[in-house]
Amino acid sequence: MAKIDIIGAGAAGMWQAFLLSRRGHKVTLYDPAGTPSQNCASGCAGGMLGSYCEGEPGHEEARDLGLEAMEIWKEHYPHLKLNGTLVVASPRDVADLQRFGAVTQGHTRVGVDEISALEPALEDRFRDGLFYKDEGHIEPFVALEYFIQEAAAAGAKLVAEAWEETDADVVVDCRGLAARDHLKTLRGVRGERVVVDCPGVTLSRPVRMTHPRIPFYIVPWSNNQFMIGTTAIESDDRGPATLRSVTEIMAAAYALIPALGEARIAFMDADVRPSFPDNAPRIIIGKTQSGRPRLYVNGLFRHGFLLSPILAKITADYIESGAKAPGVLLEDNGEW
Repeated sequence: MAKIDIIGAGAAGMWQAFLLSRRGHKVTLYDPAGTPSQNCASGCAGGMLGSYCEGEPGHEEARDLGLEAMEIWKEHYPHLKLNGTLVVASPRDVADLQRFGAVTQGHTRVGVDEISALEPALEDRFRDGLFYKDEGHIEPFVALEYFIQEAAAAGAKLVAEAWEETDADVVVDCRGLAARDHLKTLRGVRGERVVVDCPGVTLSRPVRMTHPRIPFYIVPWSNNQFMIGTTAIESDDRGPATLRSVTEIMAAAYALIPALGEARIAFMDADVRPSFPDNAPRIIIGKTQSGRPRLYVNGLFRHGFLLSPILAKITADYIESGAKAPGVLLEDNGEW
């Protein structure tokens, strides 16, 4: 059994605390914003677990790691929704839908009748779509709360304070962009979202619509809420959502489901996703000031909730046996 300090209580830190405590380690989770933390990119997520949809060229690692992560989600999270993902396009953007289908896997092509059967709220407005039946979704803060409680039940200690070096055997650093004090190549990718209440609309799964400027999607949450998002802007700005972005997001939502025009806006917000230059996640093996191992789990880009379980497993396997995951778990060579 190792004594492990984890810094950061977002999706990555949450999964680390849960899995490591479940595997018998003595875990302490630190975050001055409290546990779970909403003062991070995880607090501004949609909750899509789209391993195939996220597997476009240049993101193959997200697809492959995501498929492994989905098995861990299925094993450990009883509230996981496994209803797939539906991707549609307006008539003028059908070429983008065809391109998306050509560069992703795990889907079947569906027509107007199948689309209407999957999601009656779309009626007969879309004649072509792609259905990714093996994808899923969760409600982010509900999941954060669940795994924090489970980690505590397994013996993890939750500390709402900044971390200072202790006698822990290993430190797992899940601070996101705050880790740029060591990981110099991290950059921010800003995402903005709108959450609405709309009792008159029902969706069973995330619905994506190809869009020329933003990766647009709607995710159904509980109590008739829908998360509508999101932008992907190269920026470190953590300020409130902008008028331009919100206008684009809401216009796309209205085009997808006109009944959302009667939705009430619950809130809108924005945050910044930590990303390496190639948008692939990494676990960088460094050291604390006292020379103990410090594992930087970072660069999850748009895939924080999707990939956190598999990164926690890779971390646990390394701590317990020294096992390494090529391309993901890397020694700190000063280039990061």
